[in-house]
Amino acid sequence: MKIFKLLSLVMVVALTVSCEKHEITYDSTPLTNKAEFQLHYMNPVTNVAANYIYRIEVNDVLYANRKAPLTPYNAAPGGAVGRFYNADPGTVNIKMFQGPADTSLVKVYDQSVTLTTGKQNVFVHDFNLPPVVFDNGYPYIANVTDKTDSIAWIKFYNFLYETAGVTSALRIQYQYLDSRTNLAVNIGSPVSFGETTGWQKVTVVKSTNVSSGSRQIYFNMRVVDANGNDLGKLKIMNTAGTLVDYTDYWTLYIGRRYHHIMAGFRAVKSPNSSVKVFTAL
Repeated sequence: MKIFKLLSLVMVVALTVSCEKHEITYDSTPLTNKAEFQLHYMNPVTNVAANYIYRIEVNDVLYANRKAPLTPYNAAPGGAVGRFYNADPGTVNIKMFQGPADTSLVKVYDQSVTLTTGKQNVFVHDFNLPPVVFDNGYPYIANVTDKTDSIAWIKFYNFLYETAGVTSALRIQYQYLDSRTNLAVNIGSPVSFGETTGWQKVTVVKSTNVSSGSRQIYFNMRVVDANGNDLGKLKIMNTAGTLVDYTDYWTLYIGRRYHHIMAGFRAVKSPNSSVKVFTAL
């Protein structure tokens, strides 16, 4: 018994010393007074390797390379929801490079933009123009309830081109089909090219009662003129070269937030237009 107690005491002392000698710490730098941003690549191009961005520099500092290329209609940093780059607020220079190999990368984008403290979304849609910047809307407001919630959020952006080099002049009203009434519900107000609706609530009646809560929801778009007149459904060209009414569907999860970005060519079959979805939360 004495030997057992002695061994126990030795183990306790050893563990204590071990913990003191091997304290685990995490290297981190608090982000205060920093411009945080996500970089969205929305040029109307085909999603092929020749159009991938293999290098991103911000203020001449390497931020991303070919190990994680930025593909068309996606955003950087990738890999997980809620990741942001950061830089000092003020004038920020962004360079983007394409190319088949590290030794032959071609600089295709070199523009500067003003970023402010806090989170924002930076949209590149033309290699010859500065990006468009939107406030991210963080911190996000939660929908607090003592019952099962039924709300997701969508922020819709209009980056629709008509043809190469020609942005669309159409004002788009984004809508979803309410599963309870089968009626179309507006998501914010109509937006022109380079505009967003801001965060808007969408009702999600979950399809399985005992679940985290999600539903497949249908969306459409209508064209609205400057006087508020509804000019009918938005028509886009499909891959067969035929103009058809825009419609699509996405699965929404209760409590989550989604960027819905209309991009591509409206009147050209490749790359034809569609909504690109990027999850914010």
